[in-house]
Amino acid sequence: MAEDTHLYTRIYDIVRRIPPGKVTTYGRIAQLVGGCTARMVGYAMAALKRGTAPDVPWQRVINAKGKISVHGDGFGNAMQRTLLEDEGVIFDTDDRVDFARFGWPGPDEAY
Repeated sequence: MAEDTHLYTRIYDIVRRIPPGKVTTYGRIAQLVGGCTARMVGYAMAALKRGTAPDVPWQRVINAKGKISVHGDGFGNAMQRTLLEDEGVIFDTDDRVDFARFGWPGPDEAY
């Protein structure tokens, strides 16, 4: 369990660096953190719903298709979209985000 906590801390540290109006993928976060998978990043984002690390902008992490991943209750999907739209992120008619326009490649890379 302590290992998971350390991994989640590393994931959250990267996610905190995503600027408003930008998004990245679970897989990209996994690459930046190292030693984990996109699914593990998803688990870390889901854990935030239990009140841990409220300063982590979880809404800025989406799937590789440029879409919001389905949350169990459906409410989280609508909330995530609203939070992103409030930051200026635009969804197309297929509910996708254009990574060329809104993608965040990482903390040390140009947009």
